[in-house]
Amino acid sequence: MNQELARQKSFWNEEIGSFDSIYSHRKSRVGNLLDSIFRWDMYERFNYTLNQAEPVRGAAFLDVGCGTGVYSLELARRGAGRVVGLDIAERMVNVCTERASKEALYKRTSFLHTDLTNYEPDERFAVAIGIGLFDYIKDPLPVLAKMRQSVDGRAILSFPRRWTWRAPVRKARLALKGCDVYFYTASEIGRLLTAAGFSRFEIKRVGQLHCVTAYVR
Repeated sequence: MNQELARQKSFWNEEIGSFDSIYSHRKSRVGNLLDSIFRWDMYERFNYTLNQAEPVRGAAFLDVGCGTGVYSLELARRGAGRVVGLDIAERMVNVCTERASKEALYKRTSFLHTDLTNYEPDERFAVAIGIGLFDYIKDPLPVLAKMRQSVDGRAILSFPRRWTWRAPVRKARLALKGCDVYFYTASEIGRLLTAAGFSRFEIKRVGQLHCVTAYVR
């Protein structure tokens, strides 16, 4: 594992509680209010992803950087035939596995402690998702290219926007924790998707984020 991945692994193993509370709303009333004001685009990104994932029922999904399973488990709840989640933080993978077991979703879900470039799937996926993933990848092209090779349909992705008020604040805050973060313009995303082999794509601005659907054909 290279140094960048090692730092990310350490960071996410430590941040699992903070990450999960954004979606679970297990915060104080003030904390939840602040999230609704400053992180509304993360909740809108969730809705965007699930809408773009349709039809879900019976389809196979690859969730790269699955975290605590927010997207993977929701896809399984909605009837996905198969969901494979990958994450470099073993604590994230453990949480996903435990939650899938508690909800009796384990037969249609698998969670693996690995990064995408080292993963060799034995199946094809209808859709790959990479939500909150490219924020932390210095060179996203190999990951995008591997996603393109793994799907028959499309990839649903998010990228943090460059030149927003949040970008320098977030960069400074995460730097104090030893975590690098990267930001993108729409034109940069377009060049990356084209180089990765996607035939067409749609980029939607959602608050401080770019939400993207990229098609194989």
